[in-house]
Parts: sequence; structure tokens; C-alpha cells
Amino acid sequence: MRQLVLIANDDVIAGVLNRNGLTTGNGNRWTRERVTGLRSYRRIPVFRPQIDGFEPWLNLGGAAKLLGVTPKALRLGAEAGEIEGTHPLPEGPWIFSRSKLASPEARQILDRARQNPRHPIGSPPNKESLFPSTTLKDGRYETGL
Repeated sequence: MRQLVLIANDDVIAGVLNRNGLTTGNGNRWTRERVTGLRSYRRIPVFRPQIDGFEPWLNLGGAAKLLGVTPKALRLGAEAGEIEGTHPLPEGPWIFSRSKLASPEARQILDRARQNPRHPIGSPPNKESLFPSTTLKDGRYETGL
């Protein structure tokens, strides 16, 4: 729970704990109130999003977006120990420190993702969209195909 409060509120934490099959000491499922109670008892601070939006801790999606790589590329790098990331529960979020995402290790993951043509970090500029645009011409729709 100490790690999950870095990126999630009590509702989300309850869901993650339940998804992992964890129960309270009395064998109950987790609720927001039970997470709040345990957090208060253990004096674990509550998650509060930063006012400026500059979060010191990010989940996998946010960290990947910040780096400019796919979540899969970042996850594989973390699993290989190439970048520091925490994955406290099997069915839970990855947690990354924003400061670690500015490290040379993170830069290596970005560089490798850019060099690997099988797993591009984004769509090539000349790739056609799955959903071509439609325009109204002479009272009827015309596709971009």
C-alpha cells in the first residue's frame, strides 16, 4: 500500500488489492473505507495529485508517454532491470520515479526503441489510417480511399 499511494487514490488501491485476491485481516474484500482505515492506522499519507500536474511518480502509461516510447518497451526495460521501476503486485500498476526517467538508462531504452523497426514508437508518417476521413461532397459522403 505504501507504494500504491504514490500514484493512486484509495478507490483504485482497493480495486488493485481485490484484483490480486488480497483480503483484509478479517478476510473481507477491500473497500475505499478499509483502505483509508489501514492507511490512517499505519500513518501512510494519502495520494494527492500535484496542483501543477508535475507528478513525482508515474504509472506505466504516464511514464512511457513522458519518455516517448510504448508502454511495452518501458515494461520490458524495467523487467530486464535496465530502468528502475516498481511492480508491487502481479495484477497491479508499474510505478516509476520521474527523476529516474531522466536517467541515461531511460535514454537508452528510447534510443533502442527508435532503432527497432519491428516495434516502432509511433506510426510512420506515410502509414494510412484504419479509419480514413470522410468528406461530404455533392450531398453524399466520399471516403479518403
